[in-house]
Amino acid sequence: MKNANILVPIDFSNLSYKALDAATAIAEIFDGAITPFHSFVSMSDLDELETGTSKKFSDAHEELEQKLIKKLDDAASKRVDAKYLNKGIVHVGNPSEAIIEAAHNFDLVVMTTHGRTGFSRLIMGSVAMKVIRFAPVPVLVVEEASRVKPLKKILLTTDFSNNSLKAIPFARSIAKASGADLDIIHVVSFEQFGSIPQIQSAIDTKKKQIRELVDEHFDDMRDKVRTEIVSTKKSIHEKITKLAHKNDYNLIVMSTIGRTGLDYLRLGSTASNVARHVETAVFTINPRRMKKPTIK
Repeated sequence: MKNANILVPIDFSNLSYKALDAATAIAEIFDGAITPFHSFVSMSDLDELETGTSKKFSDAHEELEQKLIKKLDDAASKRVDAKYLNKGIVHVGNPSEAIIEAAHNFDLVVMTTHGRTGFSRLIMGSVAMKVIRFAPVPVLVVEEASRVKPLKKILLTTDFSNNSLKAIPFARSIAKASGADLDIIHVVSFEQFGSIPQIQSAIDTKKKQIRELVDEHFDDMRDKVRTEIVSTKKSIHEKITKLAHKNDYNLIVMSTIGRTGLDYLRLGSTASNVARHVETAVFTINPRRMKKPTIK
């Protein structure tokens, strides 16, 4: 992720500015560049910016774009060092669709779970959840209480599927560049097995797999890596959420699709549910939609 080109959607709510703080932490680690972004769907934004309504629609539209760009740049310049900051971009259209389209020209999207609309992060139709599902690049979502900087402790979840393994290069890159400790966790759900002996056998198998995973991907940073196989009688996302609250991670890295192959649009998506319920920043990768990344 060296020289990462980072897109940061802003809706001018106080919460949305938290994304600039998180993006700055990533930009500092990887010598990246931050581009603030805003989309709007109606001319009602003209009223918010106190522009006149007597001009022709095209003139008013152009004036609105310029005012929004200035507002983006002013807000970002107060929170981001100039050496990491690009000029803001404004698009017209549905926010989630506009972000997803713009993301094709970037390496990472950093955004908050909800903003000006006041939608709860528990609502399925939120902009952040749609971007997580469809973006062609990784998406880092943050909440009010997220603390990405200083980046000291990262959680990587895996189920050992090819899909979940796509998250490994990102977790490794971030941990190496930041010097953070990395916990690699696999969750065994009781509901997948019929008896205690089957559960114990599965745990033993997963312990072997996670040792092999470290051997293959993290041999040169073993002193920074801790692994654990945990079990739960509840859902996997509830267990991950509990671990996040208990261990004070700065970042959770996970794939949006795993072993089951279930469509990630379904309500039960583990990554989406984790992003909804934790205060920790969540770095998600959608292996089905991700463009070929450049990771260093």
